[in-house]
Amino acid sequence: MLTLLLHRPSAQEFYRVEVSDNLFGEYTVQREWGRDGRACGMRNVLFTNLRDAVQAADTWRLKAARRGYALTEAVAA
Repeated sequence: MLTLLLHRPSAQEFYRVEVSDNLFGEYTVQREWGRDGRACGMRNVLFTNLRDAVQAADTWRLKAARRGYALTEAVAA
């Protein structure tokens, strides 16, 4: 599992991208965004291989960075 957490400090907003596997041999990229302490939005996308899932997660991380989010934590388990 790989989790990337990004924050936009001026607006107290966060963007989280997580890559994980499931019992069926698929990989899920879960994106979550919102403001600290409030309800957030969430999307899940399934991929058949890890390479495509990681590439998609990196693409969404780059898009968030272009919108002013900075990487605050990266966890790999």
